[in-house]
Amino acid sequence: MDHSVTTHAPQRSAPPPYALLGGFLLLLAALFTASYGVGQLAGPVAPDMREVTHQDDEPGSHDMGGMSGMGH
Repeated sequence: MDHSVTTHAPQRSAPPPYALLGGFLLLLAALFTASYGVGQLAGPVAPDMREVTHQDDEPGSHDMGGMSGMGH
């Protein structure tokens, strides 16, 4: 008595690797586009942030405050 069951289910063929890579790149581009759009809507993180310029008392002095005793 043979109790083996053989099913002939249709086999799904795997998509080619370049299709998977293309889909991944499209998903990545969509995520970057969405994050850029959200960033544009949110605006700058620190609107008053600007470059700070220091004016030295003496030209060529590079004193790092609080670092006494480090002179050579």
